[in-house]
Amino acid sequence: MTLPEANAPAITSENGSTSDAAAATNAAKAAPCTLAVVIPCHNEEQVLPETTQRLNNVLDALLAKHIIVAAKIYFVDDGSTDHTWRTIEDLAAQHDGRVHGLKLSRNFGQQNAILAGLLTAPGDVVISIDADLQDNVEAIEEMVRAYSAGAEVVYGIRRDRTTDAFFKRATAEWYYRLLQAMGVKLVFNHADFRLMSRRVIEELRNCNESNLLLRGLIPQLGFRSASVYYDRQPRFAGETKYSISKMVSLAITGVTSFTEIPLKVITLLGMCVSVISFGLGLWALFAKIFLSTVVPGWASIVIPLYMLGGIQLLSLGVIGQYLAKIYFETKGRPRFIIEKTLSPIKTEQVKG
Repeated sequence: MTLPEANAPAITSENGSTSDAAAATNAAKAAPCTLAVVIPCHNEEQVLPETTQRLNNVLDALLAKHIIVAAKIYFVDDGSTDHTWRTIEDLAAQHDGRVHGLKLSRNFGQQNAILAGLLTAPGDVVISIDADLQDNVEAIEEMVRAYSAGAEVVYGIRRDRTTDAFFKRATAEWYYRLLQAMGVKLVFNHADFRLMSRRVIEELRNCNESNLLLRGLIPQLGFRSASVYYDRQPRFAGETKYSISKMVSLAITGVTSFTEIPLKVITLLGMCVSVISFGLGLWALFAKIFLSTVVPGWASIVIPLYMLGGIQLLSLGVIGQYLAKIYFETKGRPRFIIEKTLSPIKTEQVKG
């Protein structure tokens, strides 16, 4: 999937304008860089050896072409209950100096596991990718070339969602469009396969929020960006660790962490219901005074009662979600805790 420099990905600047990638490549400094690949893992012992092998092949090719001068792989064990950590230890022993590991003290969630790796792994550029090999590792070379052409952030974007089941595909696309309609900066069909420069990582370090959705947070940082498209692959082994409840939770986090639109909607809804209720009150008074044959009905009482009750409960639920986010943010608890590491990095300097 190597992309010639003449056909390099289009680079998007911070203000949204685009420039010809070939011209940017000629003008950019082509200094070799050091690279770190961060991989969150939760019960992924079956796939890790193959993931390591494929990444090694890609990184060796980059080293041979002098595109990078050093490359390391950082597996982040997010509270696995199988032999994931033992597998990481074995891989680190087999690939001395190339493979490293971070073990979190418990399961902090995928987003926090990625953050732990990003803030810990050294390198001029850091790439995050899932362990299941659904993201095409061959796209890494294109990402590094886009970085050499001047991009500070490079998004890995799947070409389509044909490998997903109909329900997941429909809900995912609907969710992306919903957030974009709410004004949230989100890259369509992009998840957590991305490259970031050291400059972007250091700015990310200053974001201390506990409710993380990196695919929404990274675009908020700005910086010049590029996109690399790839075909999504089937999962190599094992089963997905993202249950429906986790996906719903992540979706709610995306809405409540980046937009106040739901609060405005329920405010507008409350105003509309108040106007309708006031109008119904005037009509009832008019009917009582001027209409002699008014038969009170069950539906006219129960339907408005249920409607108002449902709207009130919905509004309280939305407000409760925002209050819960405030509650967790004010606690200031660490987003991750590193229990042990196979890397010589001084992890005590990394704030979770």
